[in-house]
Amino acid sequence: GMDDSQVAKTIVKFPQLVGYSLEESLKPKVQWLKELGMDDSQVAKTIMKFPNLMGSYGLEKNLKPMVQWLKELGMDDSQVAKTITNFPQLMGCSLDENLKPMVQWLKELGMDDSQVAKTITMFPNLIGSVSLEENLQPKVQWLKELGMDDSQ
Repeated sequence: GMDDSQVAKTIVKFPQLVGYSLEESLKPKVQWLKELGMDDSQVAKTIMKFPNLMGSYGLEKNLKPMVQWLKELGMDDSQVAKTITNFPQLMGCSLDENLKPMVQWLKELGMDDSQVAKTITMFPNLIGSVSLEENLQPKVQWLKELGMDDSQ
């Protein structure tokens, strides 16, 4: 669990947290995170990093579909748990506007599903917070101009 200072920091970061229903929002989400394979310390770390997850996003509407999509990419439960623990903000991203276009682009570069899953597990902020148009595409173009091609 969290100690008093961690709880205080989390509430300062996201005071709305204390307004959410314990039975209808907080407990079900913690239980769901544990069902994904997270232990208590991973759950605590996830909440401290992104307390919005506990109230701003619906379990059925947002969180479960996101995990289902990650699994469809080939991620197993441990990879999903690691990804959420390391970058829980990913759970707040739009699948259609952010994540699916990024994954499509990675596949167009030549990555297969297992490489995409590994990339997301190791660097979840890549698909969750880095701009495709402003950051990644120009860098890949620059690398190609240096003589790298998709096969290298």
